[in-house]
Amino acid sequence: MIRQISLWAVLVTLCAGPGAAQELSAIARVDPDKSRIETGWFGRSEVTLHLSQGVPFRVFTLDEPPRLVIDFREVDWSGVRATDLLPEGSALTDVRFGNFQPGWSRLVAGMTEPLVPDEIGMTVNEGSGQAVLRVGLTPASDTEFAARAGAPKNALWPEPAAQPVVAPLIDDRFVVALDPGHGGVDPGAERENINEKELMLQIAQELREALLRAADVDVVLTREEDVFVSLEGRVAIAHRAGADLFLSLHADALSQGGAQGATVYVLSDEASDTATAHLAARHNRADIIAGTDLTGSDDQVASVLLDLARQETEPRSKALAQALVDGMTEAGGPMNRRPLRRAGFSVLKSADIPSVLVEVGFLSSKRDLDNLRDPVWRAGIVGGMVQSILTWRDADAAKRPLVRQ
Repeated sequence: MIRQISLWAVLVTLCAGPGAAQELSAIARVDPDKSRIETGWFGRSEVTLHLSQGVPFRVFTLDEPPRLVIDFREVDWSGVRATDLLPEGSALTDVRFGNFQPGWSRLVAGMTEPLVPDEIGMTVNEGSGQAVLRVGLTPASDTEFAARAGAPKNALWPEPAAQPVVAPLIDDRFVVALDPGHGGVDPGAERENINEKELMLQIAQELREALLRAADVDVVLTREEDVFVSLEGRVAIAHRAGADLFLSLHADALSQGGAQGATVYVLSDEASDTATAHLAARHNRADIIAGTDLTGSDDQVASVLLDLARQETEPRSKALAQALVDGMTEAGGPMNRRPLRRAGFSVLKSADIPSVLVEVGFLSSKRDLDNLRDPVWRAGIVGGMVQSILTWRDADAAKRPLVRQ
């Protein structure tokens, strides 16, 4: 009850008054120098965020695994680093923050032990308009935590609407779905002020433009800006657009084995190697990282639908992957020493759309990082991918009548 009263009191205060709408129209900025996460006595933790102005917010927890989620409408996280927020030995870990949906921002923190919010409040300075949000958390039993976990549902915080996707006007058009990995609260890999989510969106946009110039195709992106899209949502967007192929773009960072070079992955229950298994596990955690409520979800449901459809789709995905390896190699790569691999990437689990995942390079490799920064190199590798896609399209169209026999 204390938690609800504190939260709703803040929402009412911020939203009341004739000038409230105008005051909250600008995006609030988080002060990185004053904001912090602290660990106190008896396992207690406190999150303190200093904002340039008050904004509506909500606080809740999610289970399996235990996470703290704070939503805002909305804030600018520029200059804030997770490592600066967290003290050594904190019960809150793996802090992520950023855009969640248009107009929404989110902070997500993992927990080393169950913690429940017991004090939530925002104070606003009447003179400057600056605000301080404080969330106090105290240890709880697993039973108590599970009972209180879950995203609240109310009219002030409706579920974010799905991104609109316009299906092709002509049914027989060739449609390519490009999936820029990560986004919003999930930055992906980060190296030297470069993050995967921004880089992949840039490459996806460059690939889209190159495809539109090269051939009579339609191209849809699973995200057009820096927002989070769930793994399931990415595949759904491809289905709504009537996609003929799904291409997920990434540039991860792996320390094992000095991974480098472009690599193409197809879906498989068994990973090609240990490093690939670790990579797939990292990708599949995207929804957890973003604070998505997975209560009641069942990863095995999709497998029921896959068996029959995959008899046709699986060899087509493998042919697409091989075409990409050949085309990117011809464009100069550089390719990984084992450029074609397989693993259980959740984003590839479409039953009826040939799907592959491309690690364009690895940010953990200096050579790859330099290449990914270079617009000339990107243009070359994008050109190789365009040629690969068109080559596969023509070969696949020629084989389809035989496959259906």
